[in-house]
Amino acid sequence: MSTRPRTRPASRPLTTTLAAVALAAAGTLTANAAPAQAAACNGYVGLTFDDGPSSSTPALLNALTQNGLRATMFNQGQYAAANPSRVQAQVNAGMWVGNHSYTHPHLTQLGQSQIDSEISRTQQAIAAAGGGTPKLFRPPYGETNSTVKAVTARYGLTEIIWDVDSQDWNGAGADAIVQAAGRLGNGQIILMHDWSANSRAALPRIAQGLAARGLCAGRISPQTGRAVAP
Repeated sequence: MSTRPRTRPASRPLTTTLAAVALAAAGTLTANAAPAQAAACNGYVGLTFDDGPSSSTPALLNALTQNGLRATMFNQGQYAAANPSRVQAQVNAGMWVGNHSYTHPHLTQLGQSQIDSEISRTQQAIAAAGGGTPKLFRPPYGETNSTVKAVTARYGLTEIIWDVDSQDWNGAGADAIVQAAGRLGNGQIILMHDWSANSRAALPRIAQGLAARGLCAGRISPQTGRAVAP
């Protein structure tokens, strides 16, 4: 576009010209801003960390916040009860808190009353620690059945498994964890663990990889069980 000034026609009032320029500028800004905002988050993924809170939680929260990421922390009730300040730290850092049972047993091998105890005590421990009343539940080992589902439903919980397993629990290195996160698509969820130093080390590159694909870290919807906008 030429930057050469043009002579304004004498017959055109100055106010009309200024109004036209203002409208044109506004239209240009709107046209340019909308695609930029749309490109920022073309989809959302759910980053999840199981088995906290632990002594690793402060470092994990620091790594997440430094990289502009939010995650769902599936806490064990026994650790929430023992470390209430770390549950509060999760919330203060902008994370969401979910129920991961009280002692991490194989729930499908337990009776209904035992399952109920595992879930109810964790609801109470997380709420008492300032984590709110969880709406999401991740069964230990991803193991579930009709009895587990019935109990979780009674507490208004939505079961959340995962689409991608980082394998951090199985010794996967940071490179492999970054590659696993690279397989995430819109709405999908990745399994990681609070205590994993390799998952923590992978976070800067996970953040970069998501941004490059127009994906953002979102919350997990209790209605759909999928990752959505925060």
